[in-house]
Amino acid sequence: MLRKETADIAAGRLSAQKLAQNFDDVSPPLDRQNALIAAQRCYYCYDAPCIQACPTGIDIPSFIRRITTDNLAGAARDILGANILGGMCARVCPTEILCEGSCVRNGPDELAPVQIGALQRYATDWVFEQNATLFERAEDTGLRVAVVGAGPAGLACAHALARAGHRVTIFDAREKPGGLNEYGIAAYKVLEFAAREVEWLMSIGGIEWRGGQVLGENLSLGSLQKDHDAVFLGLGLSGVNALGIDGEQLTGVRNAVDFIAELRQCADLSLLKVGRRVVVIGGGNTAIDAAVQSKKLGAESVTMVYRRGANTMGATSAEQAFAKTEGVTIIEWAQPRNIIGSNGAITAIEFEYTQLDEQGRLLGTGDVLRLETDSVLKAIGQVLVAPSSDATNAALLQMQKGRIVVNADFQTSLSGVWAGGDCVGSQTDLTVQAVQDGKLAAASIHRALLQRLSSTGGA
Repeated sequence: MLRKETADIAAGRLSAQKLAQNFDDVSPPLDRQNALIAAQRCYYCYDAPCIQACPTGIDIPSFIRRITTDNLAGAARDILGANILGGMCARVCPTEILCEGSCVRNGPDELAPVQIGALQRYATDWVFEQNATLFERAEDTGLRVAVVGAGPAGLACAHALARAGHRVTIFDAREKPGGLNEYGIAAYKVLEFAAREVEWLMSIGGIEWRGGQVLGENLSLGSLQKDHDAVFLGLGLSGVNALGIDGEQLTGVRNAVDFIAELRQCADLSLLKVGRRVVVIGGGNTAIDAAVQSKKLGAESVTMVYRRGANTMGATSAEQAFAKTEGVTIIEWAQPRNIIGSNGAITAIEFEYTQLDEQGRLLGTGDVLRLETDSVLKAIGQVLVAPSSDATNAALLQMQKGRIVVNADFQTSLSGVWAGGDCVGSQTDLTVQAVQDGKLAAASIHRALLQRLSSTGGA
């Protein structure tokens, strides 16, 4: 058993100065000179593969060319017109497997891909520094739309509809808008940017914010349908998978998403508790963010354990490499079997090494690994918490494999209700994909509302 002084989960392991250094911007922005140099490396390809690789279809050669002439307003309009959360996506998108991964420059050193993500940040940062107005709201249509969920999908949908002249109310369970961007991404990637971006997005007008609203509790889908001309569900994935093993309820075991959210909302990181020996279970971005931030808070050792190999992790190879450079140990091919505790607190966790059989099925080998730990963070996937029953329509909201079923226009089985983002099981589990879903759903909602206006003689 661990000695008490090494088992405690405590705050203040590092000085305020060291914490500030650890949580500083992990990717400092380009200055003008370096941005111009980076932009001039672009070939401005016709039918550029980088555009095809971007889920929101940003015209990348166009915005980069505008940077070369110092036309940052034009560059930002190119970006934000396609992806209204382009500033956040410039910080968190896995560009190495999207736009930059498709760049025709694909060699080492001077042949390395164009720094598309950094250039996108350079252009969009100008918008927020200048508080520039790039888009105007159309004439008020008088039609009302409810958006449930203030994450990337909901925000993108709300902005597009407000820009079209509709009146939008955003409802969310949290007290702040932003969803994943505000609560679920490592602080060193985004600092305070998420709130700043949301404030700018909502400044277009026509958007009302209501926090603390939980669908199925103090918010009814039926009443939303009754009081609005359309409803968009951008619920995300608020539930967390359980390990289903002994000891999961011991003190020191918690969900990684809760740890990250607490950190993001903490005004003084010296007050945030962290273990000395932290074990993170999972292989996605949440696992990486939880592991790296534990180390940055002062954990003496952080071990990330994944049941399969590195090539099947949700986190990219770049993220995995970054975690290792930050001092995180990554163990592959091991699955949790038992959490051991004493006096109600965790002291160790046992894993069983795994392998694939001839049919590709994951099997335990019987070989056990034991790790001494005082903190276990679970990052093994999130699930949709479906809305509670509503006598007016619960049976009509069709679900399949734990996701809301939608058609090609993001319409659900309920009349006047659309959905998008992670709650519908999008093509990729990325912020940029959720933005695209919200954007396309807004276009579908707008077409439906225009048809309604036309049929009633309102247009």
